[in-house]
Amino acid sequence: MFVEERQALILEELHEKGKVRVKELSERFQVSEDLIRKDLTALEEKGQLKKAYGGAVMVKENVHRKIAAQRKHVHTAEKQRIAEKAMSMIQNGDIIFLDISTVNIELAKLLNNGTKKITIVTNMLDVMNLLVKSDMSVIFIGGELDYGRDGFIGSLAMEMVKNFRFDKAFMGVVGVDVHENAVMTYMANDGMMKKAIIKRSRNSYMMCEEEKFTQLGNYTYAELEDFTGVITNQQPAKDVCKAFAEHDLQLYYA
Repeated sequence: MFVEERQALILEELHEKGKVRVKELSERFQVSEDLIRKDLTALEEKGQLKKAYGGAVMVKENVHRKIAAQRKHVHTAEKQRIAEKAMSMIQNGDIIFLDISTVNIELAKLLNNGTKKITIVTNMLDVMNLLVKSDMSVIFIGGELDYGRDGFIGSLAMEMVKNFRFDKAFMGVVGVDVHENAVMTYMANDGMMKKAIIKRSRNSYMMCEEEKFTQLGNYTYAELEDFTGVITNQQPAKDVCKAFAEHDLQLYYA
């Protein structure tokens, strides 16, 4: 087997499982562990993986801060599938929170066209604008406009949130690192707001496209066990699913 062919198969297994181990690769390809380590070093130098103790993991992309207007038309089909799954989990009589997340724009559209009798609390301007003529009870959280002017955060917004008790909160994320047990967003002030929402919610759900399990944000606002579940558009890599199970996190995907 050529070196290039073996390295391509290593990357294929890495993308399937999320991580690879030197010993297992050595046994699979019937070559020495030193040769596998050289393969991993070569692939790391090309930016295709990151070496870790005993093997390698996928490279995490550090996502730069973007406002909702820059993100709302990206991966729309995936977001719609996530929103449809979230919609099926909402029951009449629920008090739900929709935070600043482009997936929640899609969920708000479904709720606006549906017949569920619920109360929606939100701090996102796009969500409020979609629901302004809705028959549902809608409560808007005010405060300080965030960086992207997408919604409200800050001490006043958090003080308002402290007076509620939500049945379900649907939360946006920028990146999830299951190996570091970290759920991330762009900025600290947005993270503090998300943390306050989770604290006042009986059930909290991450809503994110599958690609966000290989992305990093700038601020960790929660650990995996802080959530009830995660809603995504397709089954994640095996190591991600395993981490969710270990942290008793229910996985939902379309």
